[in-house]
Amino acid sequence: MPISGLYAITPDITDTHKLLADSEAALAGGARILQYRNKRASAEQASEQAAALMTLCRRYAVPLIINDDVQLAIQLDADGVHLGIDDGDIAAARAQLGSHKIIGASCYNNLALAQQAAKLGADYIAFGACFPSSTKPDAPRAEAALFTAARELKLPVVAIGGINLENAHKIIHAGADAIAVIGALWNAPDIATQARHFNQLFS
Repeated sequence: MPISGLYAITPDITDTHKLLADSEAALAGGARILQYRNKRASAEQASEQAAALMTLCRRYAVPLIINDDVQLAIQLDADGVHLGIDDGDIAAARAQLGSHKIIGASCYNNLALAQQAAKLGADYIAFGACFPSSTKPDAPRAEAALFTAARELKLPVVAIGGINLENAHKIIHAGADAIAVIGALWNAPDIATQARHFNQLFS
């Protein structure tokens, strides 16, 4: 399953109806992959929201990735999981999820971490924050040159952090296969149109 184009990551929305409506708009606009990430949700609500998003993603034939939670991904038979440095071991996640699921790894601004993730069997790596980010204001800065250097890994590379329509081309040109967007997508007045604009940057 290719990792490319607009990679939409859900914001911390506790209103499930709004989450689904906004997610459907992003998918209708052409988001190529959706990651469920909600730091405010209880375990029960996370399970409920992720299950509803699974149904939605199936309808649009778009993979659903679960942030940080291997057990929830297994429970839902989601398409994969995204792991940060403190969220568990890639090899252990692979053993639990099986060879056919997607595992992404946050590598921040660290090429050595990306090389290690590749050896452990990650399907894609993510670098960021590329630009100042309101979601993670203290995140280390990933420079554009990192994306060029990461091409040696022969894995899809996702850019995240402060990406908007004005700066995304810089990181795509540097070598990012996909751009992960939160604020600049979900805060747009028309999410579907914004998603289309992001995808047009790749054509």
